[in-house]
Amino acid sequence: MDPTPNYEQTRTGSFSVTSSRVSSLRRRSISSAMSGQVDEDVDSETVSEAGDIGDRALQSRRYSASSSFRLSVDHATESIILPLTEDVVSPLPIDPVKSPGVEKQEKQGLPLSLEYISSLIHLAVFGILGVLTRYFLERLFGPSVAGVTSDETIVFPNLPSNMVGSFLMGWFGVVFKGDICQVSDILAIGSTTGYLGSLTTFSGWNQKMLDLSVNGHWVQAVLGFLVGLFLAAYSIIFGIETAKGFRWILRRIYSSKKEVPITCSCWTLNSYRRQLAAMVVLLLVLVVLLSVSGALLKEEFGSGSSGAQLWLACLVGSLGVWMRWFLARLNGRGLGKSGILRWLPFGTLIANVSAACIMAALSTLVKSVNSKNFDTVASGIQLGFLGCLSTVSTFIAEFNAMRESKYPWRAYAYALITTVVSFGLGILIYNVPVWTKNFT
Repeated sequence: MDPTPNYEQTRTGSFSVTSSRVSSLRRRSISSAMSGQVDEDVDSETVSEAGDIGDRALQSRRYSASSSFRLSVDHATESIILPLTEDVVSPLPIDPVKSPGVEKQEKQGLPLSLEYISSLIHLAVFGILGVLTRYFLERLFGPSVAGVTSDETIVFPNLPSNMVGSFLMGWFGVVFKGDICQVSDILAIGSTTGYLGSLTTFSGWNQKMLDLSVNGHWVQAVLGFLVGLFLAAYSIIFGIETAKGFRWILRRIYSSKKEVPITCSCWTLNSYRRQLAAMVVLLLVLVVLLSVSGALLKEEFGSGSSGAQLWLACLVGSLGVWMRWFLARLNGRGLGKSGILRWLPFGTLIANVSAACIMAALSTLVKSVNSKNFDTVASGIQLGFLGCLSTVSTFIAEFNAMRESKYPWRAYAYALITTVVSFGLGILIYNVPVWTKNFT
C-alpha cells in the first residue's frame, strides 16, 4: 500500500481543519466588529432618544420600527445576538418588554388616527397645566412674594420651574415611566412631553441671559448658563435617587403585605372603551380650559396685565407642545442616510434653538413698538407658545443619559452646542439691534 495518499489525505485534513479555524476566527472578528459598530449605533440612538422620540413612541409606529431594525441586524450579522444590557438601554424605558397577551390587548385599543388625536389632546391639556405651574412658580419665587429670583441676577425667574421640572423628570420620566406606560403610553407622553416639557423652558432662560448681556453684564450671563445647567443636572439626579428610594419602599410594602401594585390590570387603559373614555374626558377638560382662558383673556386684554398674558399663553401653548412633539421624532435619527451624529438629539436642539431665536426677535420688536396691546400679545406668545416649544426637562434628561453613557463628553458637547448657538444667534437678533438703536 502506498503511504502517499494517506499523507496527502492527512495533510488535506489538517489544512481543512486549519482553514475552518481561520475562517471561524475571521467570521468571529468580522461579527465582533459589526457587533461593536451596531452596539455603538444602538447606544448613540438610545441616548439621543432618552428624553423624547415624538410620535414614534406610539405603539403602531414603535413596533414596526423595532421589527424592521432587528430584522436588518439579523440579516447583516447572521448569528449575532444583541443583548440589551444596562449600558445600552436608555434610562427612560420608552418601550418596555410586553408579553403576547399584552400585545393582544393592545391591538384592541384605538386605531392609529384616534391614537394621534388622543396624544394631541393629552399634550394640549398637560401643556396648559405646565404653563400654569410655571407661571405660579415664577410669581411665588419672584420679587413680589419670596424675592428669590430677579431679572437682573443670575437667579433668573425660570430657574425654580426648571429645577422642579428636572426633579420631576427623574421621577416620572426615568424611574416610574415604565409604570406609567403600563397604565397608558399616551399618558406617559402627556405627563413627560406635555407637562414637564412645558413646565420648563429653555427660551426664557436664554432670553434672560441676553437681557443681562445687552446691559454689559457678560460675566453674569455666562454664570447664569453655568448655574442653570448645574442646578438642573443635579435636580434630575436628586429626582432619580429619591424615586429609586420610594420605589424600594413600595416594593418592601407590597412584599410584606402581598398586595397588588397600582399598575394592575384594573388601572391599565388596555381596551378600546377605556382609551376612548380617557380621550373624551381629556377633550372635555381641554374645552373647559380653553373656554375659561378665552373668556378671561377677553375681559383682561385691554388692561395689559400679567393675567392677560397668562390666558393668552394658555391658548397658544398647545401649539408649542405639538410642534416640539413632532420635532422630537428627529431624535436618534442623525444626519443623512448614514445617520451621522446619531447621538445628538436634533429634534430637541432645533426646538430649543428656534424658540430662543423667535423669543429674541419678539423681544426686539417689543423694544421698537411702543404699544401696550402688542406687549401683551408678545409676552403671551413668549410665555405660552415659545415656553412650551422649548424645554429643559427633556434637554437635561438627554444630558444626563449622555453623561452616564460610554462617551460622557457628548453631554457637555450637547450642552455647549445648544447654549452657544442659541446665545450667539440671540446676540445677532436681539443685542445688535438694541445696541444700534441706543447709539442712534
